[in-house]
Amino acid sequence: MRQFFRMLLLVLVLMTVALISALTAMRLAIHGREVTIPKLVGMTPFEAERAGAASGLQVVVERQFYSADIPEGRIMTQMPPPETRVRRGWSVRVAQSLGPQRVAIPNVMGGSERVAELNIRRRGLSLGSIAHLHLPDAPLDQVISQSPPPNASGVSAPKISLLVSDGPEPPVYVMPNLTGQPLGSAMLALQDAGVKVGKVSVLPPSSASSLLGEAQTAPVAPSAVPEPSAASMIVTQAPAPGQKIAAGSAVNFEVR
Repeated sequence: MRQFFRMLLLVLVLMTVALISALTAMRLAIHGREVTIPKLVGMTPFEAERAGAASGLQVVVERQFYSADIPEGRIMTQMPPPETRVRRGWSVRVAQSLGPQRVAIPNVMGGSERVAELNIRRRGLSLGSIAHLHLPDAPLDQVISQSPPPNASGVSAPKISLLVSDGPEPPVYVMPNLTGQPLGSAMLALQDAGVKVGKVSVLPPSSASSLLGEAQTAPVAPSAVPEPSAASMIVTQAPAPGQKIAAGSAVNFEVR
């Protein structure tokens, strides 16, 4: 019996040693594939790619910025930063310096969005974001603001963002209940309010009678469905009554 316990203890010790050895080997294998990111700021893209390749890393130039401190063509920022531990094959994103700003920022305010875009690109600059806003005192499609402003200095990125007017905000109405009214009178009321009439569909007799609680009739062939007329009665409308609708929008009807 004592011999059995001695053998069992020996087996447990051997299993523990084997487990510790496996965990140590796994830890060494994992950390053996990790590398430290070198400092790439100040290098040329070619030098940065070569330094990254020596460590098993990929260097990707994502952006370009003006810089008064970093010479043109040199790396000015990197992510992840130097001394970071990463796995081999990791991508290091860098930004390249365009050197000091040499291009004057033009004044594109007051013109149209298209003219502003052409003016910006003609000067070798890039168009940034474009925002639109309804303004009561600005004409439609007029550039009312830009960033950076005209003749700005110390610009970090060669991009100009624009704020363009969409003109005065169109009037908003509450959609009335037009169901049960003739199509002709409804169209006149909508046109007076500056609202368009969109799609007008004629319900087949079976659908119209079910909506009105009448007895079902035999389906009518599509060719037998009449065209809508001014006397057609409105059965459904979209938008529904009570919803807000802007001038220039369209209202769809189903009639019978």
